[in-house]
Amino acid sequence: MRGGGISWVKGHGTENDFVLLLDPDGHLELSRELVRAVCDRRAGVGGDGVLRVVRSAADPEGAAMADDAEWFMDYRNADGEASEMCGNGVRVFARHLLDAELVAPGPLRIGTRDGVKDVRFDADGHITVNMGAASLPGPADVTVSVGRQSWPATSVSVGNPHAVVFVDDVAEAGDLRTMPYVGPDGAFPDGVNVEFVSELGGRHLAMRVYERGVGETRSCGTGACAAAAAAAGRVDGGPPLVYAVDVLGGQLTVTVHPDGHVDLTGPAVLVASGELLPQWLISVVPTAFVRTPGG
Repeated sequence: MRGGGISWVKGHGTENDFVLLLDPDGHLELSRELVRAVCDRRAGVGGDGVLRVVRSAADPEGAAMADDAEWFMDYRNADGEASEMCGNGVRVFARHLLDAELVAPGPLRIGTRDGVKDVRFDADGHITVNMGAASLPGPADVTVSVGRQSWPATSVSVGNPHAVVFVDDVAEAGDLRTMPYVGPDGAFPDGVNVEFVSELGGRHLAMRVYERGVGETRSCGTGACAAAAAAAGRVDGGPPLVYAVDVLGGQLTVTVHPDGHVDLTGPAVLVASGELLPQWLISVVPTAFVRTPGG
């Protein structure tokens, strides 16, 4: 990879789109500048984030998971910041591993900053991920404001932080060109994703989301899980609750289990592949952008 280009694959889950950078042996130094340039929709490939495809054993953050998961998903938001988890992204990541024959068909485990995730390839072509427990409540007395409107919010963690607002109509969120205010100040020191959710009846939700470091996106897998968990509340026994969650880019299914664990099901589509050319890389990241093997 040194002195050459970087291979990439473009994919999306319900139109939440990602650029996968292929770095199996862990040579790529994924700087913020590189992520921002790749995600630029006019001057780069374009995407809501970057997924670096690397073997767990070859990554400092993934090494501890290497015995449980061969592959580690190094996820970065479009602003270049690392994030703990991405529900749509992990499905696209899994689709690439299977299509590239890097894993065998069947159950799959993928390492993330939120731990190892169990993945299942469903007969209908969709992919289901066990996202772990959705914990709520988080910080108490959280409010979300857009313009002159304010709403109480439910704090939910799905590996990453969410503030879920229930509204009569998701249009109440406005144009979402800027980050809604989330108070009180300091409630989420590492930032937060904000979901505006409308209950349509029969465990059917509509959702819009403003993702930290990205802006409004067409979908958010962890956001859909947070919305369903907030709608379900505390589940103390009984059967799992299954929610259909409409997002701008399609529909996701979230299953909330009695112990609070959630499964996320939806499509994952690969659309294109190519190479980041060396001359472009030098122009956007003039400093060295690769690790030496073992470095």
